[in-house]
Amino acid sequence: MNQKTNTKINVIIAGLMVLCMMLFSAVTPVFAGDRLNYRLKWQFNTSVAGDIIADTGGFFKKAGLDVFVKEGGAGKNAIKELELRYADFGVASADQVIRALERGADVVVLAQLFQVNPMQWIYRSDQPEIKTLSDLNGRYIGVTFGGNDETIMNTLLAKAGLTSGDVFISSVRSDFTPFLKKEVDMWPVYRNAQGVILEDKLAAEGERVKFFNPADYGIHFVANSVVTSGAMMKKHPDTVKAFITALLSAWEFAMDPANEVQVLAQIKKKDTFTRDDIRQKQLEATRPLIKPDKGTKIGIIDARAWRQTESIMVRTEQIMTPVDVVTCLAGPKKRKIP
Repeated sequence: MNQKTNTKINVIIAGLMVLCMMLFSAVTPVFAGDRLNYRLKWQFNTSVAGDIIADTGGFFKKAGLDVFVKEGGAGKNAIKELELRYADFGVASADQVIRALERGADVVVLAQLFQVNPMQWIYRSDQPEIKTLSDLNGRYIGVTFGGNDETIMNTLLAKAGLTSGDVFISSVRSDFTPFLKKEVDMWPVYRNAQGVILEDKLAAEGERVKFFNPADYGIHFVANSVVTSGAMMKKHPDTVKAFITALLSAWEFAMDPANEVQVLAQIKKKDTFTRDDIRQKQLEATRPLIKPDKGTKIGIIDARAWRQTESIMVRTEQIMTPVDVVTCLAGPKKRKIP
């Protein structure tokens, strides 16, 4: 074999290697039978009942999917993991989605899990009842500086024609002591998590509580939703469809009171620290947030609420440029909004 022939063969081999590399890099690392990674926003507890059931209840398996459900928590960001390809699907709040869109992230919303934002304020029943937003005047209100609750409360005050000078704002941390000592009138909680725990704790001391829900006053700031990347949608549409169908079927199962015993048993395997009676109350509190009424289809996207969330973030300068968030909402949307 002469030098000319060897050179030609080497050129062909090099060309094939380049072609293989191009083909490999052109696809995502998700194929039939491969494991999918699903990153949650919260830790394993009753708030993610449907996600737990999709896994332990065999919904993903029946759909022919091998899904690793990864616990969320502080420092976990599903959208960043989608971008790094550490996750194929994830759960993110609307503000995370909108911030990501502003910086050009390739993110798509497949379903809106919470129809009612679980972020609410707890206050004691012996305090004057909040019937209108003007009743916030003069209250000692806890907010997490930099958190969604601060944004929501500022929006509520503006809607009421009140300023920060009309209320007393206290910084919130993980310790409930200021509220328990009555140093703060209203404390921000997730209604179906800390709200249940605090309500139970105060009940044991003979105190009753109420919850202030911003949605009752027209503020619909969207909470957790299921997301994936646009690339995943384009390259593996069948996988995306199978995943979201199985997941939402699991959520329907988890929110059905008829399945309560089975659902609580599966949650207990993941959340061993919470008392049985508290888990049961948390599940009761979660149902109306996920499925406000019998006719609500779990996962339906409230486009108007997403627009309002974006508008609030623009107005409060959490983002500097509108992102037209509805363009990334790929799941079924509400047609009629009560």
